[in-house]
Amino acid sequence: MPSTLPDGEPVPEDGALPPAAHDGLGSRPFGIYIHVPFCATRCGYCDFNTYTAAELGGGASQASYATTAIAEVRLARRVLGRVDLPVRTVFFGGGTPTLLPARDFGAVLRAVQDEFGLAPEAEVTAEANPESVDFASLAGLRAEGVNRLSIGMQSAVPHVLAVLDRVHSPGRAVATVGAARAAGFAEVSLDLIYGTPGETALDWQTSLDAAIATHPDHVSAYSLIVESGTGLARRVARGDVQPPEDDDLAERYEQADDALAAAGFGWYEISNWGRPGHACRHNLGYWQGSNWWGIGPGAHSAVGDVRWWNRQHPAAYARRLAAGLSPAQGREVLDADQRWTERTMLGLRLAEGLPVAGLPAATVAELIAEGLLFAEAPPSGRVVLSRRGRLLADGVIRRLVD
Repeated sequence: MPSTLPDGEPVPEDGALPPAAHDGLGSRPFGIYIHVPFCATRCGYCDFNTYTAAELGGGASQASYATTAIAEVRLARRVLGRVDLPVRTVFFGGGTPTLLPARDFGAVLRAVQDEFGLAPEAEVTAEANPESVDFASLAGLRAEGVNRLSIGMQSAVPHVLAVLDRVHSPGRAVATVGAARAAGFAEVSLDLIYGTPGETALDWQTSLDAAIATHPDHVSAYSLIVESGTGLARRVARGDVQPPEDDDLAERYEQADDALAAAGFGWYEISNWGRPGHACRHNLGYWQGSNWWGIGPGAHSAVGDVRWWNRQHPAAYARRLAAGLSPAQGREVLDADQRWTERTMLGLRLAEGLPVAGLPAATVAELIAEGLLFAEAPPSGRVVLSRRGRLLADGVIRRLVD
């Protein structure tokens, strides 16, 4: 959840959407994201909208957060009307959602069930830092209805974790996977980061091997981005550490793709690999153009052609909801061209690719000739990024949408 928000047009005090946003509302999958903006410590690379206890200030607290989030769930129901809209996926992200007690997860999920209903076999994910959970807390989450765990492992190498300001030991993430399985989680994902200053190819392979050895169902591997304003960016500016080179990042990505493929994982989105049948359905909803409502400070939502985002600070967010008002700060309504651009940008990230119909034919032909795209055999009529295309995806997308 980025720490900066765009400008936008004002949102009505009651959060009402334009009438066109309701057209076909129940015809696309619907998910709910819950942003939990609390962290015990701040990682030096993090640019997300999160707050430690010292940064939080007055007017908001972890203890009251579930009550505040539930108020927005109820607001969402009022805004969207009584259309049948069962929630197919719920994702508790952060921050560190597992700083909240398991009963808070249950309270929010019961509110979602009461207001919308949870679809049969709904996917309910919680992100977790390894140091924030143990068997008892994980068993509590499972008992409250969370059925998928996404663990922030990041690395298995001590000096890499130190540069990232991660406070858990290399073995803690491995132990957390075992505890999650013992607690009844059938779906476990690991998050990794590559390209940390000082990380070698051997270090990265050590992390990949350690992750794969836990037998997760899903792995996300993200390139480290040195975000402006972060502690890591200040260290780079002082010359204390060197930022990663593009060629090194490309080699790390290929290293991950090879290792994960050899272990039975298939890529389904540029930064995500899963065993067959274990893609993250919530995140697929973003990339495939589903509707979702983002609960929490700074959270983004998308319904029809409307995109909006909430006030960032937890206190400002809570005050609005306590007054019965929408916490939204701004919004935009996409026109047809913007909607096509969004579908192209998101859809091309997926292994399923995009229908070639509607894409600029000459540009597609050039990209295929350059080995950045390949066309699937008829009758699919789709184009998909090659592995080299995945490495250069931003440039490929720009050429298609410009």
